[in-house]
Amino acid sequence: MENKSRLVEGKASPRGAYPHVKRVGDFIFVSGTSSRLPDNSFAGVHQVDEMGSMRLDIREQTKAVLENIQDYLATEDATMADVVDVTTFLVNMNDFAGYNEVYGQFFDKETGPARTTVAVHQLPHPHLVVEIKAMAYKPI
Repeated sequence: MENKSRLVEGKASPRGAYPHVKRVGDFIFVSGTSSRLPDNSFAGVHQVDEMGSMRLDIREQTKAVLENIQDYLATEDATMADVVDVTTFLVNMNDFAGYNEVYGQFFDKETGPARTTVAVHQLPHPHLVVEIKAMAYKPI
């Protein structure tokens, strides 16, 4: 059974000892993914005043997260259609509607993956409002 881990070139490096993607046989596991860009900035973060106040956009962050996951899956010749399970972590459940709206652009309820969405106290960076991990099934 194939068992390999992969760091994806051109993407932000993981902030710990874990790969972007782990394949075990026909299953592909995508580590918790954020909107972090290769330059270590974050999609969906906008400075709104000279005092450094930030506006954190759930829609932009969700889109960037799902695009990152899409790119990670591509390294294993998989697509979003191969995703079978998603777990989403939201810092504020008031962001659910915006997250859900963008999520629906990548998946639909008839053919999409099983999904769990939970609220968490915080994520690894104060600019993050969403993190998503996924599991896909793609026979070798």
